[in-house]
Amino acid sequence: MGVVGIICEYNPLHLGHERMLRTLRQQGAEAVLCAMSGNFVQRGEPAVVGKMARAEMALRCGADLVVEIPTPWSAATAETFARGGVEILRRTGVVDELAFGAECPDVEALEAVAAALDGEEYREALRRHEAGNITFAARRQAAVAELIGPDRAALLEKPNNILAVEYLRCLRGTPMRPVAIPRQGAGHDEESAEDGTASASQIRQLLHAGRIEQALAYMPDEAARVLRREMERGFAPASLDRCERSVLDRLRRMEEEDWARYDGGGEGLCHRMYRATREATDLQSLLERAKTKRYPLARLRRMMLSAWLELPAPPEQVPYLRLLGANDAGRRLLRQMKSVPVLTKPADVAGLGNEAAGLFRQECRWSDLYALTCPRVTPCGEDWRSVPVLFSGEGKGYDHEKNADIARASGAGAGDRGL
Repeated sequence: MGVVGIICEYNPLHLGHERMLRTLRQQGAEAVLCAMSGNFVQRGEPAVVGKMARAEMALRCGADLVVEIPTPWSAATAETFARGGVEILRRTGVVDELAFGAECPDVEALEAVAAALDGEEYREALRRHEAGNITFAARRQAAVAELIGPDRAALLEKPNNILAVEYLRCLRGTPMRPVAIPRQGAGHDEESAEDGTASASQIRQLLHAGRIEQALAYMPDEAARVLRREMERGFAPASLDRCERSVLDRLRRMEEEDWARYDGGGEGLCHRMYRATREATDLQSLLERAKTKRYPLARLRRMMLSAWLELPAPPEQVPYLRLLGANDAGRRLLRQMKSVPVLTKPADVAGLGNEAAGLFRQECRWSDLYALTCPRVTPCGEDWRSVPVLFSGEGKGYDHEKNADIARASGAGAGDRGL
């Protein structure tokens, strides 16, 4: 198979994720490179545990190298999230195949949907379904059904299929080949399946409800140990509810026209969100006031999070790759990346140019706000102090507390693949 790339959140890493990593190894993957969301995720929420801990989970469960998807892409729509992830993997220059889980592992069928969405007739078909109080997703599915039939269009009802289609759209023109892995276990937002696999959203619900042991039972042992450690240190589970008044403060200071920059659909949702902020006294009531059949909660959460963080529109290109973690195989991959700036030490960001340095400084500020969503609040500057999670050999005997010493001993920076 060569080097396989995965675009992921691992929020948190569960048994289904481990199964996919194991399947890729069984199918002959030489190495696995993960482009993983940073501290904020596509649902418009803080990740349940920080990015360095999730990178460690990935390395312990079968990945070789983990790089960060910056927040403007990681907390965005499926289309933008996919574009950022594929762009990162493409720019490494080492990834042969992009693997993704899908409810339908038929790449040909998914390709047909992707082609329909990119065809000239799609926009006209979409316009014919504008009437009515239905979501954009429903309108899109109806338009695709009109073009290629209801059976193929029905693939867009499943969240992993939706992301798979977006990956396929972004893969065009790249040398990477798609590999679809059948998704098993519980579906998105479902209870645990018969095989004992729970979705990440179900695990998060259990964590927030205080049912810790039940949540950890649905995770691989190695990942569960990392999460337990982070909880004992006060760094998980993160929740936006801890910043409720901070979020409301920011939103209440916004004028109605300020919301327009976060209304990606240009459908007037900015007006609903502004009115909701004037009436709501908590985040849940704000979302409920703005919600209609046309606007799903995930879209509202992303819009609210973007306003709180003051997220800019993502640039056309991710200006750097930030290393979150690697083992020996991953470090060998790093040495092969000649055409992209890789940030291995925060101090080296100044050498990456104004655009990259500006994005990294913003990312550091967003991480400072992420710290407010954790049970234990840490001082500002965590991203400036963080070093990659590094494993030696097979990763046996890895000591979290000694990791900084390992990273410093490597002496590697941006442009230096000595890691």
